[in-house]
Amino acid sequence: MTGASPPGGAAGDGHYGEVLFEPGHPQEAERIDAAALAYDPVTTGRLRTLGVGPRSRCLEVGAGTGTVTRWLLEEAGAAEVVALDRDTSGLSALTDPRLRVLTADLADESLRPGTFDLIHARFVLMHLPERRAIIARLAGWLNPGGRLVLADAVEVADPLDTSSAYRRVMDAMWQALKSTIGTDTSSVPAYPRFLREEGLCDVAAELFCPPMVAGSPLALFWSETWNRMRPELEETGRVDGAVIDEALAYLASPRFAELGPGMVMAWGRRP
Repeated sequence: MTGASPPGGAAGDGHYGEVLFEPGHPQEAERIDAAALAYDPVTTGRLRTLGVGPRSRCLEVGAGTGTVTRWLLEEAGAAEVVALDRDTSGLSALTDPRLRVLTADLADESLRPGTFDLIHARFVLMHLPERRAIIARLAGWLNPGGRLVLADAVEVADPLDTSSAYRRVMDAMWQALKSTIGTDTSSVPAYPRFLREEGLCDVAAELFCPPMVAGSPLALFWSETWNRMRPELEETGRVDGAVIDEALAYLASPRFAELGPGMVMAWGRRP
């Protein structure tokens, strides 16, 4: 993920909020990597199918701890990978000569990283209010034949469950993320249309909901996320500490079974 704002950043300022998830927090890399364990196989499988290979010049937007960047270098054998993030400290262990680490803000309109055969952004744009304009800029950085792959979260809530501790905490989380750092997933299903509007062809999309089971990396991700957001969750007025504790206990229990938030992945090719 990318776009971290300085501590105290205003709500909706277009940055992924350090005020909530400080890069230097001792559990932050573990939290991010827990989500990567759930989503990386789908991401890399799709990139492989789309033909990322030894001649590809790639831009990894929101490189985070570098799991996809590492795959592009070591498995796909990309010719060059530019790993972009506002905080690139998680990439310090990667020393491949084909890697260029770019510490930058994706929302910076003066940013000119070059042109690419693949641009991939996962769980980034949903945190940025200027996401539609950014999609246009990303599409403009594609070489002829290059592919833009966008992935963000969507909620697939059980319409018959409005009062369980799990549902109340999850709803409070989305509200807190929106009010503090501007996260908004409402336009994610429109990504295929946005890609078509940018003149891309071979546009397609898929929805992936990873299994949510107790003890899984994804359950660890949500547990750590909710624990770190406790004050903001309670400030929504939707939950109190007892409800949060009940939801966390449910996450860890053998009876835990939910269809959690999914990931929409959309892609298109520059003619």
